[in-house]
Amino acid sequence: MVRHMFAYFLLLWSLGHELYTTGKRDNGTKEQSWRNQNLDSVPLDLDVRLRRLDLSNNVIRRLHNLDLPYLEQLDLSSNQLELISEGAIKDLALLEKLNLSKNALNNNFDRNSNGLQSTGGLKSLDLSLNNLGDEAVKLYLRNKSSLEQLKLSGNSLTRLTRYLFKESEGLRSIIIDDNLISAIDRGTFEPLGKLEKLNLAKNNLARICDFKLQHVKDLNLSRNSIEFFVTAEDNRMYSLEILDLSHNKLLYFPIVPKFNQLKYLYLHHNIVGSLTSEASMISEVNSLYNEVVRKGDVRIRKNNLHSTWRLMPLIYIDLSYNHFTSFPLETLSLLTSLEELDFSFNCVQNLTWNVRRDGASEYDRQLHFRSLKYLNMQSNGLVSVSPLFLKALTKVETINLQDNAVQPCAPEGQVYSSLSARQPNFNSSCVAFGKLKTLKHLSLEDNNIKSLQANAFQGGSLVSLNLARNSHMTMQVDSLEDIKETLQTLTISELNVTNSELVLPCMPSLMHLNISNNNLNVLPQSLYCSPLRELNIRNNAFESLNYSLIEALSEHLGVINFSGNYFTCCDSNWLSALNNSRIEMPDITHTECFTGDSGISIEEYLKSSSLYCSLHVKGIHYGQIFTVILFVAVLIIVVIMFTRKMCCLKKSLIV
Repeated sequence: MVRHMFAYFLLLWSLGHELYTTGKRDNGTKEQSWRNQNLDSVPLDLDVRLRRLDLSNNVIRRLHNLDLPYLEQLDLSSNQLELISEGAIKDLALLEKLNLSKNALNNNFDRNSNGLQSTGGLKSLDLSLNNLGDEAVKLYLRNKSSLEQLKLSGNSLTRLTRYLFKESEGLRSIIIDDNLISAIDRGTFEPLGKLEKLNLAKNNLARICDFKLQHVKDLNLSRNSIEFFVTAEDNRMYSLEILDLSHNKLLYFPIVPKFNQLKYLYLHHNIVGSLTSEASMISEVNSLYNEVVRKGDVRIRKNNLHSTWRLMPLIYIDLSYNHFTSFPLETLSLLTSLEELDFSFNCVQNLTWNVRRDGASEYDRQLHFRSLKYLNMQSNGLVSVSPLFLKALTKVETINLQDNAVQPCAPEGQVYSSLSARQPNFNSSCVAFGKLKTLKHLSLEDNNIKSLQANAFQGGSLVSLNLARNSHMTMQVDSLEDIKETLQTLTISELNVTNSELVLPCMPSLMHLNISNNNLNVLPQSLYCSPLRELNIRNNAFESLNYSLIEALSEHLGVINFSGNYFTCCDSNWLSALNNSRIEMPDITHTECFTGDSGISIEEYLKSSSLYCSLHVKGIHYGQIFTVILFVAVLIIVVIMFTRKMCCLKKSLIV
């Protein structure tokens, strides 16, 4: 019995002690900030229970002993720190994260490195923007065996050697962007078996001759001067998922590890495609591979580029802002998992089907982009698109053709209607978008389209369509007929059209309509059919809006933009309906209405509409009323003067 009571007592004591210590830990001071206090030294009265201390953005120059045994995170960034005493952080046994960025640690780096020797448990260290050179960084990284994250951005490193990270082989993330690195010795990163993220952007690297970092998942080499990226073929599995080679001088596609997990590849802002054809580029890059990896062994004729790309599980590639004059059909079609392709801002005027035939066959091979859903071809100067290319887009949902010269085709066999006042200049190289059965979103903005003919999207089921900035385009009757049931977003701004030139069908799914920057003065009656949520009618010629239509739209309408019109203040039942609804009017502060020749902010008008319109009756304005009053006053004065004169004349006759 006594034994059980004693055990019970011990259990209660242990639970009580745990609650006490836990409560003490939770109620104690965990974090304190002295940020932006203009401190020139660390405060002396700090709570010893602190776990996180922020001393950033001060003017501290020297760091002496800190007696904070529970401290886990210390931020001394953006000070003037140039001296760390040898025992300054020896008592910070639990310190895991230390931020020393934006200081002057390039001074006294030999002494300072001794001051950082005792940080045996440090996991994250930020030494960015300290103007540190190669030797200084080497000293600061001594005795950092527990380090997992290292940031050295904005320093003066010129060369990375195999000794630099020798004592920090547990590193998972290294960021050394914005330095002066032009050389990396073999064996610098290879021993780091846990390294997953490596950022070497904004340096002076010229080439990657043999990539061997098997465990790296995220590699950023953007904004260097890299001319090529080559990996020798082996049977090891690489963890690479994200590769950023943007803003370099690449002439060719990179040869990545054969077995990889690459999903995102950024190649924008290079000079890929400068060679005359895809075939010549492939030949050149394979010759380069043999020269770099095979040491000039020309007996090997394997297509190394295609053999590695064929196995890539890539879902996104950015090839924008390069020098392509032709579309690399064969190479990109190898990417069977590719979902998004950005090919904007290149120089492909004609998207021809330039594919090598199989053997002696007379027929072109039909390749397919089996997973491609998003295609961006903006700003290429594109005029024609091969029907075989359209046929290859078996799953495409979004196409951006903004700023090109693409003309939509009329359905086969359709004869042009002569009802339009504007006669189009036919272009034989047109695109039949209706054949893309999976296409949902299409932008034809700024394509200098001459005519959007009846049934132009026959067979399609578009959800959004952008026809903006085709200022000379004629919209034929029924041009949107085949997509009227599915269309949810329509942009027809900057077409320079009037009401007679804009005929919209009943669109029962339309939720977003932009008809801004035209010459319209009446809303299309077909909008009664649409559950509009957003309406943009900015910069037109509206003087008033249809009250009953606004009432009908207000059931669903959430946002309307209407500035830049010529609204009449005193014909504003529609405006009162808007004001009394829940509809948002984001540009109401920039919208005016007019009483006579003067304009007033609609916001101001709504505050006291009766004042501004009390003298405005059936088209008679203030100026007219003033003229009438003045005329009557003058007439009365003349009558009075004439009457007095007659009275005086009578009196004189009597006398």
